[in-house]
Amino acid sequence: KDNINFEVIVIDDNSPDGTLDVAKQLQDVYGKDRIVLRPREAKLGLGTAYIHGMKHSTGNFIILMDADLSHHPKFIAQFIAEQRRGNFDIVSGTRYMGDGGVFGWDLRRKVISRGANYVAQILLRPGASDLTGSFRLYRKDVLKQLMDVCVSKGYVFQMEMIIRARQLNFSVGEVPISFVDRVYGESKLGGNEIVSYVKGLLTLFATT
Repeated sequence: KDNINFEVIVIDDNSPDGTLDVAKQLQDVYGKDRIVLRPREAKLGLGTAYIHGMKHSTGNFIILMDADLSHHPKFIAQFIAEQRRGNFDIVSGTRYMGDGGVFGWDLRRKVISRGANYVAQILLRPGASDLTGSFRLYRKDVLKQLMDVCVSKGYVFQMEMIIRARQLNFSVGEVPISFVDRVYGESKLGGNEIVSYVKGLLTLFATT
């Protein structure tokens, strides 16, 4: 109803859960111009998935989101409205502002996430309330520039994207979102991920 021309680009790294098969069914319903499938033969990482998707996108803006509905599509309209309101380079979904929140996590996971964001706020002063979320809208050229300078992996990657954006004087707006943990499958957050996050955080603190 907003007369927005869009395409949905699905990057599937040969996942065994049938993601690609479902995407093909959606393509049959909505058409290949709306549902663009760009699968890869193996799991190659989040950063390279972003680059792969960018190569095939035709618009001026890109929205990055998880396809398991942890990121609800109902917030997309709010992202677009906020970008237009402030002419922002980036609009980031936040679980930690306004009526944003998290559903489906146990207390341990919530404490770890809150703690990670709190420590990052103190050390890095990013000017954004949610550094580890990945539901974001970017100007396409801004996303490309950030991908060229970001070197982090895993959970630190999303944080570095916002920190580097501030360094490069890109503007960042925020929209409160409700994050709902996936119903099927398992989100992995173990000791190795936490250690990696701390190392990455200290690296950003030392280099920014």
